[in-house]
Amino acid sequence: MAKEVEKKIQKPIKITETILRDAHQSLIATRMSTEQMLPIVEKLDQVGYHSVECWGGATFDASLRFLKEDPWDRLRKLRDGFKNTKLQMLFRGQNILGYRPYADDVVEYFVQKSVANGIDIIRIFDCLNDIRNLQTAVTAANKEKAHAQVAMSYTLGEAYTLEYWVDLAKRIENMGANSICIKDMAGLLLPYTAVELIGALKEAVSIPIQLHTHYTSGVASMTYMKAVEAGVDVIDTAMSPFALGTSQPATEVMVETFKGTPYDTGFDQNLLAEIADYFRPMRDEALESGLLNPKNMGVNIKTLLYQVPGGMLSNLTSQLKDQHAENRYYEVLEEVPRVRKDLGEPPLVTPSSQIVGTQAVFNVLMGERYKMVTKETKDVLSGKYGETVKPFDPEVQKKCIGDAEVITCRPADLIPDELDTLRSEMAEWSQQEEDVLSYALFPQVATDFFKYRQAQQTKIDPTAADNENKAYPV
Repeated sequence: MAKEVEKKIQKPIKITETILRDAHQSLIATRMSTEQMLPIVEKLDQVGYHSVECWGGATFDASLRFLKEDPWDRLRKLRDGFKNTKLQMLFRGQNILGYRPYADDVVEYFVQKSVANGIDIIRIFDCLNDIRNLQTAVTAANKEKAHAQVAMSYTLGEAYTLEYWVDLAKRIENMGANSICIKDMAGLLLPYTAVELIGALKEAVSIPIQLHTHYTSGVASMTYMKAVEAGVDVIDTAMSPFALGTSQPATEVMVETFKGTPYDTGFDQNLLAEIADYFRPMRDEALESGLLNPKNMGVNIKTLLYQVPGGMLSNLTSQLKDQHAENRYYEVLEEVPRVRKDLGEPPLVTPSSQIVGTQAVFNVLMGERYKMVTKETKDVLSGKYGETVKPFDPEVQKKCIGDAEVITCRPADLIPDELDTLRSEMAEWSQQEEDVLSYALFPQVATDFFKYRQAQQTKIDPTAADNENKAYPV
């Protein structure tokens, strides 16, 4: 039996490359443009990756808001370039790529269009690990014949036992997921804990297990090594110029680590070196301009001490600076776990991390806990984000929302279909079917982009002004 297990887990490790999504999202605020990506696609396509993560997360918002690019156009161009490699995206369950729950018809249409434009693998997660918020997206991905990967938002706390993760994994497999991702957004998973976790998951489910982590706390490469030895199927890495810090471990380092072992990827280091050479000037430019903050490149041990993701730490610092209260930093850090416990001990990932962090700042600065309460905190306590792993603190809930109704159903059950309304709202700007989805997620940002796009088209083709108010069918 031992030999069978050993044989089962000793196989080449598969790698998902994050350079086109999470790596630059983590280090340079998702500012890599399509124009910067396209020249290196052919070489990336030759590596032999399990997949390249290139879309979803914050790329959609940043493309429209800061880069004045159509994210759908980016996806189509990447799909044209990647002839051999599967393309992957990150999807926030019922929140899609936005910050509120959407109606099922919008979720289904977004999945349909993502696949139609080139996505092969959709990694779907929920900030509360409430699988009710994942089912619509998983069912839609299955319908479109895409690979539906469900991510468990990994965190620490008394509720998050090994039994919790095993039970969650079984439920994910039963809901129709094709694989599971352990999504360790704060770099909290330690090497020997990974061995225990992956061993238990491998016994409990038959679908593949992928591991995603960040280097923030300094343990990620060691965690990957032990995870691979424990039988994990896929790991997420980033090309070295945009690796480490708040990003992922370096692709080339992990490839070299497993070279000559049963886990050997077979990747060509000379090819990887060429790809790294392409991205290195971008990193240097980002450092010079200040877009890449050297502070994001180091090890932040506070991540392990306070269980706070790197991005959340920088948000807290920024909020306190705005209030001229930087000296209260450690008080806020100590308040974060208390607020988290009051709110049912959710994982700290978008948007729950922002909600908990902002409320902790208010609690400290106001001198009285929950004297000022954000709308989002009230929504969490009202059940509008879904079900938390532990119950809310009843006194905190009473103080924040009084006798307001608390919903126990799936939040999206209360949202009527939205697509027709959205289509009518933005009809004058529609030039492709996907435009209604851009508008659904970010109405104002998308409208500003549509106006910019129209202005650019008018410059290129003066006769386009004649059609300025023409609505295109969706």
